[in-house]
Amino acid sequence: MTDTKKSIHGEWSSRFAFILAATGSAVGLGNIWKFPYITGENGGGAFVIVYLLCVLLIGIPIMMAETMLGRRSRQNPINTMITLADEAGADKNWHYLGWMGVAAGFLILSYYSVIAGWASAYVLKAFTGSFFGADATAIKVIFDDFVASPVKLLFWHSLFMLATMLIVVRGVNTGLEKAVRFLMPSLFVLLILMVAYAMTTDSYDQGVKFLFTPDFSKLTANGVLTAMGHAFFTLSLGMGAIMVYGSYLPKDVSIAKTVYLIAGTDTVVALLAGIAIFPIVFASGLEPAAGPGLIFQTLPIAFGNMTGGWFFGILFFVMLVFAALSSSISLIEPAVAWLVENKDMSREQACIWSGSVTWLLGFGTIFSFNVWSEFKIFDRTIFQLLDYLTANLMLPIGGFCIAVFAGWIMKQQHTEHELDMPNALSYQVWKILICYVAPAAVFLVFLHVVGVL
Repeated sequence: MTDTKKSIHGEWSSRFAFILAATGSAVGLGNIWKFPYITGENGGGAFVIVYLLCVLLIGIPIMMAETMLGRRSRQNPINTMITLADEAGADKNWHYLGWMGVAAGFLILSYYSVIAGWASAYVLKAFTGSFFGADATAIKVIFDDFVASPVKLLFWHSLFMLATMLIVVRGVNTGLEKAVRFLMPSLFVLLILMVAYAMTTDSYDQGVKFLFTPDFSKLTANGVLTAMGHAFFTLSLGMGAIMVYGSYLPKDVSIAKTVYLIAGTDTVVALLAGIAIFPIVFASGLEPAAGPGLIFQTLPIAFGNMTGGWFFGILFFVMLVFAALSSSISLIEPAVAWLVENKDMSREQACIWSGSVTWLLGFGTIFSFNVWSEFKIFDRTIFQLLDYLTANLMLPIGGFCIAVFAGWIMKQQHTEHELDMPNALSYQVWKILICYVAPAAVFLVFLHVVGVL
């Protein structure tokens, strides 16, 4: 199919462009904002080990499968599942998998853009010297005052969504590709600099020990689910992003080699973020299980008290915004592609519609930190519910269905052709992981969470 069919949206100019784009989708706030605080909440080293196993045994095989589905169809996730189900002679209801992926991207971006707005606001705070000489208490006051204001959160959420749509509207080559070529390399350099600073603190050994020394007594069943959900979240699996990016992938690019590199880079960035942040947490006497505000209450302390902190503070939060942008454009792209392909919209119209809906959904997250902070659904705020629903339920379910479809529904000659593995053994290992290990792992964790096991 891919020998003759091309996406109407264009293709990545090279394998390197796809690697940057997919890595940009994976490397974002999930690595630098979310990974450190959920690691802190789930006991450190034991959680990290489970997370790494989830990436290796579940995340990578499913990422290969999702990329393969997108490239074979060359369409948005919804149309991809319609086309490939028809090709395999399967039930037409598989298109709901595409719908769930697009919906998950929408929901994630609705709160992701709010958090990215925090990072945007902190660029200005760093520039004006708000962190200079501040201790942990002062930084906490700055953060609490900021999230308590719905007007401030709305302004920065709106600004970030506007920036996202201005990139997406320009298309694959002049928008998405040019953006990630600029955005991605810088963050890695900044993280290396932050790790170098963390190594100078007295608590560096304590931070590294917390991150890499396992204590399985602190790991709960919910922690295992969180680790698995984050493996999906950070690799952008089950949300349509990798599938639609795969649809722009040239046919002569090795999916397996590319996915290994993307997943490896993403994991390294997450671990570097932990190495950079936890020594500062312990050196400042803060609690590693501080929750979603962890990065906004730890790094500012370092910037406010380190030599050159004003300069590095500005650069870091600018790069954090860049990382968020590289992910946000991938979250909205599946919906934009569907509107263009199915509703006869121009790319500009599709961006306006999808961006506006996502922007409006963001109000729920904004208010959950202030005026609706006491409003709970299943004992969770709107933000916490959206985070749990997407990362811990929708993405793993989506990944489970992708694994089943790629492993059991698609014809073997099609998967072999698309993956083009270096040898038969490599393909058989992938086949075992995608057919048995990945779906079984997801299913067993869900059984445990609902109390069956």
